[in-house]
Amino acid sequence: MWRTKQNLHYCFLVMYVQPKGIYYVQVEDDIVARPNYLSTMKNLALQQPSEDWMILEFSQLGFIGKMFESLDLSLIVEFTLMLYRDKPTEWLLDRILWVKACSPEKDAKHCDRQKANLRFRFKPPLFQRVGTHSSLAGKIQKLKDKDFGKRALRKDHVNSPVEVGTSLKTHQHFTLEKAYLRENFWAFTLAVGNFIRFHFFQPLRPERGLFNTPVEVLPFDNPQSDKEALQEGLAATLRYPRSPDGCLQIGSFYKGVAEGEVDPAFGPLEALRLSVQADSPVWVILSEIFLKTAD
Repeated sequence: MWRTKQNLHYCFLVMYVQPKGIYYVQVEDDIVARPNYLSTMKNLALQQPSEDWMILEFSQLGFIGKMFESLDLSLIVEFTLMLYRDKPTEWLLDRILWVKACSPEKDAKHCDRQKANLRFRFKPPLFQRVGTHSSLAGKIQKLKDKDFGKRALRKDHVNSPVEVGTSLKTHQHFTLEKAYLRENFWAFTLAVGNFIRFHFFQPLRPERGLFNTPVEVLPFDNPQSDKEALQEGLAATLRYPRSPDGCLQIGSFYKGVAEGEVDPAFGPLEALRLSVQADSPVWVILSEIFLKTAD
């Protein structure tokens, strides 16, 4: 009865707030949050590579810290009202993903990969439960998010919108698009000539780059900008080897990290590329991408 009542409360709350905003996040009154949690959630939602996502998770605890687009709330409410007597809302969310993404003709691994395209879990979590007394009389709630407060293995970055592409064989759902946001990119069977490319929708001036595989940049293909670059920084551009397709090699990886400043003499850039210089049987994992643009 307690869970049933809770599910109905969630449904009525969601229906009330749906027309009032673009996103909906479930929080409760017995939690603490990390600093700047609101901007972190907003930036992550805005950086999603497609509009196909359904859930962004900022906590592993129950329904806490789950973000949805308001357009999806009607589906969640309708599904919950059909089964509100049977399971808690957070359990029903997984069933919604199963219905939307999985096929009975495929195995469980395929199902998990498909659901991963709809659900994104942010780490480390932004919320922690501090309360112990449940709304159910006599129930003590001791659940804690074990990852809350852990130091992130990478910093939070907000990158400019780009079109990403690669010739590498991507492993499962660890795509380059997700790596540009926050997750990891996994690939295998590296060969000379393989690349990872970031094409800017509008030419921009990167000030600094961080990648946690050589690094090349392609100046904006514009005769006037080329002329200005030659006039302002001919000596600078001549210091860097140029590939047949016009890219300038400006750096390489050292102990797994490529970081450095982009010479302003290049002018606005059209693209940035990571190129494989030797065949390798090992995997490549790209865990952090940060492109800082000049103000």
